[in-house]
Amino acid sequence: MMKLKSKKFCRGSFKFGNGGGNNGNVKSGEKGVGNCNNISEIKWELRPGGMLVQKRETGSSVGEGMIIVRVSTVSQCHDISIGATSTFGELKMILSLVTSLEPKEQRLLFKGKEREEDEYLHMVGVKDKDKVLLLQDPAIKEMKKLHRLASTTQHIPTTYHTISV
Repeated sequence: MMKLKSKKFCRGSFKFGNGGGNNGNVKSGEKGVGNCNNISEIKWELRPGGMLVQKRETGSSVGEGMIIVRVSTVSQCHDISIGATSTFGELKMILSLVTSLEPKEQRLLFKGKEREEDEYLHMVGVKDKDKVLLLQDPAIKEMKKLHRLASTTQHIPTTYHTISV
């Protein structure tokens, strides 16, 4: 097995172009020890998973800005604007305002799988204009139906009386 040495591009500083002591006096055509032609500072960002990575400068990267998620129910379709690094729980909170379903009553499916509230949208691959399916939890739906049925039977006046002999 061969062991390869790593190359150092800039010595003595985390800034490009500073070179650790020449104060940037080296002209762009000259080569100095540890000098780079690019004069910019490395910017870092902390991803939701806890990983520290170098921030991208050009273009939009995954997890930046706002995205539009198309949420489809059985009878309706809603376009929701939300941050790309939001969780499915935050999406449920927004949907509770739009659909009048409580977050605990909602089941969100993306790519055929039910997603948990603590999962991040960008980590499971939700991108701009992607479709998420919203279903009402069948157990809670059944409980509401039984509660509605029980409340309607209590309020119906009846003309029949029981006669005890």
